[in-house]
Amino acid sequence: MATRLLGVFRRLNLAQRFLLATLVIMVAGMFGISNWVGGQIEAGVIRQSGATAALLLDSFVTPQLQDYAQKGQLDAQHASALDALLGKTPLGKWVVAFSIRDMNGRLLYTTDPTLSGLPAPTAAELAAAAGGGVTSEIDRREKDTDSALRKYSDRLVKTYSPVREYNSGRIFAVTEFYQDLDTLQTEIDAAKRTSWYVVGAFMLGMYGLLAIFSKRTSDTIDRQQGELHRQVLRLTELLDQNRQLHGRVQRAAASVADLNEKLLRRVGAELHDGAAQDLSLALMQMDMAIAQNENGSPKTSRVELLNGIQSALQNALGEIRGIASGLALPQLAALSPAQLFEHAARAHEMRTHTSVEVELKSLPGELPLPVKITAYRLVQEALNNSFKHAGGAGQKVRARGADQALWIEISDTGPGFEAGQAMGAGDHIGLVGMRERVESLGGTFEIHSQPGQGTAVSALLSLPASGASDD
Repeated sequence: MATRLLGVFRRLNLAQRFLLATLVIMVAGMFGISNWVGGQIEAGVIRQSGATAALLLDSFVTPQLQDYAQKGQLDAQHASALDALLGKTPLGKWVVAFSIRDMNGRLLYTTDPTLSGLPAPTAAELAAAAGGGVTSEIDRREKDTDSALRKYSDRLVKTYSPVREYNSGRIFAVTEFYQDLDTLQTEIDAAKRTSWYVVGAFMLGMYGLLAIFSKRTSDTIDRQQGELHRQVLRLTELLDQNRQLHGRVQRAAASVADLNEKLLRRVGAELHDGAAQDLSLALMQMDMAIAQNENGSPKTSRVELLNGIQSALQNALGEIRGIASGLALPQLAALSPAQLFEHAARAHEMRTHTSVEVELKSLPGELPLPVKITAYRLVQEALNNSFKHAGGAGQKVRARGADQALWIEISDTGPGFEAGQAMGAGDHIGLVGMRERVESLGGTFEIHSQPGQGTAVSALLSLPASGASDD
């Protein structure tokens, strides 16, 4: 039989196996949860019934015991009053047996003298009552035990409740009473049936949702298996095309010449934007020094010009060495964006003895090295052009970061020019070089200038996603 069931199980698909296993697990879980909930319901009903009975008894019994709290003994008058109260009354029928014990467990009063032979409450039961708590539980005496309680019922609920002194609130006695559990069983059974219905409906709803989910998941797996099969076929076709790709790779090798040409153009741009600019600046300052020498200018002015010429020549030599060692500016790698722009501006001020205003806002914490080089060269070339054509009037460098982009603007208040004509002229290699540098990184480059209105060069460079910080 087990072998046959195992064979049937193996013939099921993955979704059907999942649903079958889930059904078994959920049915077992439903029984376990329902039994647990039923036990909690039974315990709750018993506690509630015991607490209600204890509250009712306390209102009748406690007044009869106040003399005992003061004198230490229960007189006949109060005992008779208790007999009348717990005799053939509705309260007496609800509580089948009733006793009063002192805090040591000694029996003070009982409705049935035959109960005097019952064991005293345990220390835990007395401690709970002494703490002001009401405890109720099912009396666990077996049916075949010679107990005086068995004449009332085979299933009793035992409750212990404290008795307090009115004036001080001191607990001086404990009431012990028994109720017939059969009178509570109907309520307990009804509550258990309700819990079974609720748990069953909940489990059924969950199983229905799992069945729908499993069906959709199974359909998705089937579609993915079909797609995987098609991908395998496609991979086979791609392997067959490998030989064709080999030929394409060989043809692609012919593009090395084009790459070399681009490299030469890059070297030309580096020479023009770096060393050539410094040499040009040195020649300009040398002409000024010669003119000052012929005019008999002060020695201090000529010394300053000579220092500027020396600085420009040293920078040109450093640029040429940088190109020879890797066409890069190694010193830029360690600079932050703010330090980069400050470095470019202060180096220009040192070479030209002009003033450059720098305004930086919300710059990124770090920039890729190609962006650093482009930004540095852009500022360097634009400031050199400003000094050459506008005498360095109103030079200003602004930069800010926003939306994963870096915006740069270099402006002056010089005479300006026709921007469209300048970009079309063949002798403005500096402007063309700046545009090519920016656009090679996917950025945008613009020139804003009119005669008599100064010049502004701006660029917008895209940046990789990263946090920004104010510098």
